[in-house]
Amino acid sequence: MEPPGTAGAPGAAGRPWEEAKAFYDNLAPKKKPKSPKPENAITIAVSSRALFRMEEEQKIYNEQGVEAYVKYQLDHENEPFLPGAAFPFVKALEAVNTQLRELYPNSEELFDIVLMTNNHAQVGVRLINSINHYDLFIERFCMTGGNSPICYLKAYHTNLYLSSDAEKVSEAIEEGIAAATIFSPSKDLEVSENQLRVAFDGDAVLFSDESEQIVKAHGLDMFFEHEKAHENKPLAQGPLKGFLEALGKLQKKFYSKGLRMECPIRTYLVTARSAASSGARALKTLRSWGLETDEALFLAGAPKGPLLKKIRPHIFFDDQMFHVEGAKEMGTVAAHVPYGVAQKHKRPAQEKQTPNSK
Repeated sequence: MEPPGTAGAPGAAGRPWEEAKAFYDNLAPKKKPKSPKPENAITIAVSSRALFRMEEEQKIYNEQGVEAYVKYQLDHENEPFLPGAAFPFVKALEAVNTQLRELYPNSEELFDIVLMTNNHAQVGVRLINSINHYDLFIERFCMTGGNSPICYLKAYHTNLYLSSDAEKVSEAIEEGIAAATIFSPSKDLEVSENQLRVAFDGDAVLFSDESEQIVKAHGLDMFFEHEKAHENKPLAQGPLKGFLEALGKLQKKFYSKGLRMECPIRTYLVTARSAASSGARALKTLRSWGLETDEALFLAGAPKGPLLKKIRPHIFFDDQMFHVEGAKEMGTVAAHVPYGVAQKHKRPAQEKQTPNSK
């Protein structure tokens, strides 16, 4: 096969040399961008079972044990896993990185994805093959061979940890790391490939659970009075305040180039609070932190699922499973943040752990 513009090809004399160069450039392997230094990046740690669907493998482990599980993975290591709940979110992060690299070629203020799993290293080949199959840029792995990966999160400078294992997510929250248990939606809903959309609940997610404690102890009437009296006193920060702050930092890099309306990151506050009676304190708290969300939606107790279906976020964070379930039913990838008074004080009995559960 001869490239365009080479001797012997029809019409070669009239073709520019750039056409031949483009031919050879397309033959060359695509060079991947350089990974940012962890201290400069926004690090998202994702478990293997959050990124990929591994139900069949988990069933083998539960029924036949670890040796059969590892053998199955080795026998199928050239078969890529199907995308899991966190997959669209990760793809959106990478789309943002592509635009940031175009605007700031030398900057390391980027998203950096770390695959965090307690899988055995032998399973790593199938994970690598799956990542390459989907053309994901994930260069950093942490495979702990059956041990909990939580102790490594701080060493990886983790800004957000997503897992399908609620127990491990709770451990991360207790260590002061932003974390959430991610769930697959009940039905597929198409999301943007060019704009990362992240929706947050307010209380016990971005903010502390101070106000929810008032509701639990004294009811809604006292809550409204409390919020009015403390309208100008900022709420304490919740577990995901830092992640919103990191998103805002990247948004400003687009704003500074005059691209506010074209920014590939969009954030939403989706709260059960009422705007008139308790919304001002939430907005003033964000302002006091120097933060904002692109949209603020006060639902006054109405279901969140239908509204989220319109927003189509890549991920929605909430501290109450009631809202997580409602979002899932409408097709939204939802993540539970186990923080605050709404959580059960006693954890449920832990199910048998699997090597691919983190």
